[in-house]
Amino acid sequence: MKTKLIILALLLSSLSIYSQKVIQYQDGNDLFIKGNLSEGKPMTDLSWAWQSNNACFPETQKKKFTGNHVLYYTDLPVYSEMEVTVVPKDPSKNFSIYAYQVGKVSENKLVPNLSSCTRCEADYKWDYKRRGRTQDHTRTVKDLLAIRNPFQVVIGVVGANGLVEGEYELHIKLKSR
Repeated sequence: MKTKLIILALLLSSLSIYSQKVIQYQDGNDLFIKGNLSEGKPMTDLSWAWQSNNACFPETQKKKFTGNHVLYYTDLPVYSEMEVTVVPKDPSKNFSIYAYQVGKVSENKLVPNLSSCTRCEADYKWDYKRRGRTQDHTRTVKDLLAIRNPFQVVIGVVGANGLVEGEYELHIKLKSR
């Protein structure tokens, strides 16, 4: 399957988009995007994340999403699977990540106005160790799937605990199922 994946970076000023950039790659290749949290904005209302129609992350973890948010969106073609990882340049900086699937990105499908989504996944620093698992400074979301219908995916790279600056690399893997 030869698919071009287009990534649009959404830099938010309140709710309006003020910048977009398009990055393309061919299916079968991983995409690497360099960014900085300073390109984003904080999001004061995170209640969309723990509403049952989104279920992205629990309210008890909200402090891990209080820094600047930098948003990207892309297409998820039929019969494909996506995995997204954020790698901070400075391993001591605490980042979080979320990604959600919608039919088509529009004003009411962008956070914090997200009324509902098909699937939402998030990763953040654990509060406690988990038996048989380890965690480093990278954060990964998996299980973004499209079977018979295509979706659009919105990816949010976020600074934890109010972090507003920090370089990172976003790794996106798209594979056919």
